[in-house]
Amino acid sequence: MHTSSVTVLGGGNTAFAVAANFALRGVTVTLLEHPGFAEALSPIRESRSIRLHGVAGEGTGQLAMVTTDPAVVVKDDLLLLIVPAYAHRRFAEFVGPHLRRGQSLVLMPGTLGALEFIECLRAQGREPLEEGLVIAETDTAPYVCRRTSPDAATIWGVVSGLGVAAYPAAATQALADRLGPLFTRDGLTGSPTGVTAYPNLLACGLSAMNPVVHPAGVLMNAGRVERSRGDFYFYDEGVTPAVCGVIEALDRERLALGRALGLSLTPVAEAFHAAGFGPAGDLWATINGSRMLTALRAPGAINTRWMTEDVPYGLAAWAELGDALGVETPVMDALVHLGLVVTDLIGKDAGRGLKELGLAGLNASSMVKKVLGEAAVS
Repeated sequence: MHTSSVTVLGGGNTAFAVAANFALRGVTVTLLEHPGFAEALSPIRESRSIRLHGVAGEGTGQLAMVTTDPAVVVKDDLLLLIVPAYAHRRFAEFVGPHLRRGQSLVLMPGTLGALEFIECLRAQGREPLEEGLVIAETDTAPYVCRRTSPDAATIWGVVSGLGVAAYPAAATQALADRLGPLFTRDGLTGSPTGVTAYPNLLACGLSAMNPVVHPAGVLMNAGRVERSRGDFYFYDEGVTPAVCGVIEALDRERLALGRALGLSLTPVAEAFHAAGFGPAGDLWATINGSRMLTALRAPGAINTRWMTEDVPYGLAAWAELGDALGVETPVMDALVHLGLVVTDLIGKDAGRGLKELGLAGLNASSMVKKVLGEAAVS
């Protein structure tokens, strides 16, 4: 299905890059930001244009609309929610009442956030299955990119083989086929990257790589991150063999969670290679051979989304899932505890767990059945 019109929700790095790239390729793009983050749109409100640089094209993308009015979501059948995990609930409450039958909303990425979004809709008295709504998420962001000035974004790399899962699961393949042509390997007319379908939202959410790599890397380089004040190349300098060892130990726990749910997840090194980040090999070889990753600087502080998102909204949810499934996760637990300490989030209402995901009190088979969008689970 050709998609000629898309609403992008968000105003950060990837939202800007996606909006500009689509607009340059002739897609009619509406950019919608939450009023609480309206300042992100200030530089482009009048011009409605975003300059794009990098491997996915060069030029200025002209947007159809830049707004904070949630009512505009009724326009398009395809909505891409591209915001940090801690904004998923806020956006669900913001746009949920305006969603209409036949729409597909995709969190890019989700890290199980689609499940939280669905529960937020239910709290509003809406049932996606009954209303013909498709709520989905991807396993990663589509680009390695940054918003490099107030009205510009740069794309250094395009992810190959973006993965997606939908609720209901029966809608996943059609959604993957629809998303594929929107994301190209290079240039404005490049071939599609290919979007692959996961069996369910649990498989997709547990395949997110940011929580696997970021917390361990930041915590084990905490002094360097703070002292460098941003002049620190995270993957090139910080992901050393010792750091890779911790990441791979954490990854083995993630894979065990998948097995407990009947899922065969891809190990982190294979996932990075499949995404086009670097050559095949162990994790250290893949990362150190990656032109796009080794070009990235680390955030200049500890309290950035690499920790405040990936720990309480990623690892913490996975660790709680491990408790429910009887899977031991000592490395994950340690990183969660240290991560919450250094970000001063201990005892604070941050993150999401099984209750927010609608999975509390369920066993493995019931979890899988529920996320498929089949018969209701008691």
